[in-house]
Amino acid sequence: MIVTTTPSIEGKKIKNYKGIVFGEVVAGVNALKDLSASLTNFFGGRSGSYENELIAARDSAIQEMSDRAHALGANAVVGVKVDYEVLGANGNMLMVIASGTAVDVTEGN
Repeated sequence: MIVTTTPSIEGKKIKNYKGIVFGEVVAGVNALKDLSASLTNFFGGRSGSYENELIAARDSAIQEMSDRAHALGANAVVGVKVDYEVLGANGNMLMVIASGTAVDVTEGN
């Protein structure tokens, strides 16, 4: 599955548009990661625990979007956009949404 942020794929021709596809992930961050991140916030630096959570959530959202495109018979997703949002009363939930257009591509321009 080709996944790209561009509206087209070099060397490929879009044969069929299958529809808009989404992948959504809502991930909670546990208390231990919250404590680690708050210490990093206090002392400065990067929060590896939050970064790893963000990377995992993004990868899962893109994979879910790709799986949904595959289920529609697509072999690529173009125009991909990834959005992030913080949810929950204490802002301890992370929502990641990947969206794009599922397409069927062939060789050639």
